Amino acid sequence: MSARRIEDYGLIGDGETAALVGRDGAIDWLCLPRFDSPACFAALLGSSENGCWRLAPAHGDHAASRRYDGDTLILETDYRATTGRALVRDFMPMRGEAPDVVRIVEGLEGDVEMLSDLALRFDYGRIHPLVRTLAEDRVLAIAGPDAVLLDFDVPIAFEDRRFTSRFTVKAGDRIGLVMTHFASHARVPRRVDPQLALRETRRHWQQWIGRARIEGPHGAAVKRSLLTLGALVHRPTGGMVAAPSASLPERIGGSRNWDYRFCWPRDSTFMLLALLQAGLHKEAEAWFDWLRRAVGGEPIDVQPLYRPDGGRRILEWEAGWLPGFAGSQPVRFGNDAAGQLQLDAYGEVIDTLFEARARGIERDDDSDQLVRLLADRLEELWRRPGAGLWESRGPPRHHVYSKVMCWVGFERAARWFEKGDRTRSRDYAALAEEVRAEILAKGVDPEGATFVAAYGETSLDAALLRLPLVGFVDARDPRMVATVAAIERRLLRGGLVHRYRPDEADDGIGEGEGAFVAASFWLADVYILQGRHDEARALFERLAALTNDLGLLAEQHDGRHQLGNFPQGLSHLSLVVTAMNLAGSGPAERRARAAAPRLAARS
Repeated sequence: MSARRIEDYGLIGDGETAALVGRDGAIDWLCLPRFDSPACFAALLGSSENGCWRLAPAHGDHAASRRYDGDTLILETDYRATTGRALVRDFMPMRGEAPDVVRIVEGLEGDVEMLSDLALRFDYGRIHPLVRTLAEDRVLAIAGPDAVLLDFDVPIAFEDRRFTSRFTVKAGDRIGLVMTHFASHARVPRRVDPQLALRETRRHWQQWIGRARIEGPHGAAVKRSLLTLGALVHRPTGGMVAAPSASLPERIGGSRNWDYRFCWPRDSTFMLLALLQAGLHKEAEAWFDWLRRAVGGEPIDVQPLYRPDGGRRILEWEAGWLPGFAGSQPVRFGNDAAGQLQLDAYGEVIDTLFEARARGIERDDDSDQLVRLLADRLEELWRRPGAGLWESRGPPRHHVYSKVMCWVGFERAARWFEKGDRTRSRDYAALAEEVRAEILAKGVDPEGATFVAAYGETSLDAALLRLPLVGFVDARDPRMVATVAAIERRLLRGGLVHRYRPDEADDGIGEGEGAFVAASFWLADVYILQGRHDEARALFERLAALTNDLGLLAEQHDGRHQLGNFPQGLSHLSLVVTAMNLAGSGPAERRARAAAPRLAARS
């Protein structure tokens, strides 16, 4: 493990992009103006020469602690030096005229000499800007379409392609340093008042989380996870990115390095239900509207992922000039999974439409047509092998979870048209039964009586834990009980669930990785449905303890350190959902109760 760790970072954001701030006071990752824009600080995947902004005491003899300012995304780092104490507040005001990064240094005790060291490197750490000094404390930097204005309360020096400011804060001093991005052809934005921006940003997040309905004994963890999810929402469109980072490794030194700055429909139903249950109706509606727009158009062709604005073109490429986090290469931007066939996405979108209508969100007269188009397209595709939920880059397979989500799509479509078009409803119901019969004939291991990862195999994958969560099978069904027991034996290591065993699945990569945090929460959800509440609670507590000191979770964990992109929306969504399920008000229990009569009728 390198000196840097993924869990060493904190998150700040403005609802359109986000930055990662290290324990050492360095902003090592920032893409402007949007989550999926090129980074101007890319030291996360290289060194400070690839762009970063460090603000800390000028001398190394200091200690630091950090926290969020209450229920906000304002990150506070408390520095204790031999000569005094200073507090740095880092935040991004909610987007107004332009995206801003604001850093405020407040003197608390004595006096502390501070150093701001800023290296701007556009195009993922590759391009140095041209610099124009407007005043001793105001500098303009331009590179192609991008421009950045540095507007500080202290003088700025520029040498060796770095902007530096050295200054001393005494008790009571407040020094603001503001970085503003704008299009290079546009006029220079107005100056931001750091103190006013601080008050407005604090008020925004407090009011936002104040709308949330949080129940049960795990309120603090749920609240921080909801704030993190709120930071991952692209406010103009309602789309939620999987993570604000790219190419953070799933194994240190390995090649499982992917770009997650995009929006995946695959978890849209649980996202919708969790937001509604939390009382965040505005965000649920915005997410649903984004999903409708993204998948709309003819011919219907649901992609596994989209850009935050719903765009479909996502080309994967490698940045050879970046050495990667802890030497993990290649460094990838874009994501070729956008072109994969992932059948589960169709079922997920239909399910989301269905649940939205059931809860009064879906009121659009065009939805009948959209459900029909999706279900009819799924009828053409469902018999094909695909990449599966885990976006395998190996040979296509008939993944059992993917087929289950095909069943979900047809079953929900049948219920959608029950009153308006009974003929169509019967046709979709017949398709659902055909898919179900095939799954039970080909997707169950006859010897172990467990569900399997793919037809004709005996291997397992953690996606099978979702079968009772989507209503395909009762959690207490003997086949599901046997499947959970097999997953506990074969995929549960160190108390955490792995997605699958690489030696059993040709995923096109073939190397190990950490445990998948979300899948571990899914196991807790199934425990709840099986009545194993003490085990579910113990597992939840173990998983909640994996967060870093700021309450943030990556995609994976190896038992000692976080791995993968960070913070990961699915990990935080899964924490919220499991906490709700433990409190008896979550999506899994509600959907299981709704599905119980239908499952009983079929069994």
